[in-house]
Amino acid sequence: MSNELIFVITVIFYLGSVLVLYRLFGKNGLFAFAIFGTLLGNIAVCKCIDLFGLSTTAGNVLYASTFLVTDILSEKYGKKDAQRAVMYSFTIMVIWMIGSQMLLLFTPNTNDYINGSLKVVFGLVPRITIASLTGFICSQNIDVFLYHFIWKKTGDDKSGLWIRNNGSTLLSQAVDTVLFTFLAFWGTYPTEVFFSILFTTYLFKAIVAVADTPFIYIARKIVPDSENVKPAKGLRRQADTSC
Repeated sequence: MSNELIFVITVIFYLGSVLVLYRLFGKNGLFAFAIFGTLLGNIAVCKCIDLFGLSTTAGNVLYASTFLVTDILSEKYGKKDAQRAVMYSFTIMVIWMIGSQMLLLFTPNTNDYINGSLKVVFGLVPRITIASLTGFICSQNIDVFLYHFIWKKTGDDKSGLWIRNNGSTLLSQAVDTVLFTFLAFWGTYPTEVFFSILFTTYLFKAIVAVADTPFIYIARKIVPDSENVKPAKGLRRQADTSC
């Protein structure tokens, strides 16, 4: 299976997963995906791949999909819940970074066969995670701010949804890409490869940002199961008899 086909499948899968989790679990589902996306994204970003003849990282789709989460929270619940998702993800990333390094401190016994692989993956965690934390906390807060700033200018009309969704995401992801790429990869790759990664990282994040537009329109119509709870029969009967 080609990388290009996998890219298309992952875009649909991750953006679709956001909607499924939202439908099933409401805000908690969105919070869960935000945390999942940032954690796995930190590992996936270490893998370099070629897409459409361009060098990039494998974590772009997953990380970019977390911006759909904050945009849905902003649209349906307001700035505070969007900022809460950012802080949940940020806090868990810090704990994960410390925990992964503590795992490497254990001395493996003679039966162990995975410690070497863990060192390769988790050995990159401090630099990758610090870069990710910096880019994440800056870009996501910018995304939330811009979303509501554009909202005030365009009003609560559904026709302006694509403007606040794409405008906030495209600008904030530019900030994230520059901060993360320089902090994580500067000096790691040859200069031409580094700038290729910088350019393509933003390019593919921008593609995901545009692709998530129909998903946020769908999310606007979704009523999560957790928010569509009917009163219990006993309570409904009591209400009826009290009238």
